[in-house]
Amino acid sequence: MRRYDALKEITEILTDELVVCNLGDPSRELYNIKDRLENFYMMGSMGLSSSIAFGLAISQPKRKIWCIDGDGSILMNLGSLSTIANNAPSNLTLIIIDNGSYGSTGDQMTYTRRKTKLEIIAQGAGFESISVIENKTEISPILKKLGWGCHLVLIKTMPGSEQVENIPLLPEEIKKRFMDLILK
Repeated sequence: MRRYDALKEITEILTDELVVCNLGDPSRELYNIKDRLENFYMMGSMGLSSSIAFGLAISQPKRKIWCIDGDGSILMNLGSLSTIANNAPSNLTLIIIDNGSYGSTGDQMTYTRRKTKLEIIAQGAGFESISVIENKTEISPILKKLGWGCHLVLIKTMPGSEQVENIPLLPEEIKKRFMDLILK
């Protein structure tokens, strides 16, 4: 399974969750699969999707927040796992798509393709709800059963990005439409 396939599965079950998506190729893929006002596409700021989603979860406690992040970005900001797990917002699901590569910069290998196990790091950080998915057919049932809570879902995929169009919105437009939605 590729990241694009995983994103398609995730979007099929989205309802009103606010989604913060990792920068570069993942955001472009998500935009081309299913653009929604509830999606916040990162443009730059590698490693900060999980921190932004955490802040959003704290500020919007009545809304479910999903963060779609990548292994490379999480590896750049491992401290976010401890912060999220220790504060345990009851409305945050951190979905890490682990393709073992820095996909947006040329598929250079990350260490998750070798010895590094993000699920073990997450457990050590204090996450109590951890799911590891290796098959596309597991994505929907696992995400549907999670409900409220502080969850980490690790989806293992192959390296590679889908060739999709760029997001035709300026970063300021992405921010404005997202902020307009959550401040209603």
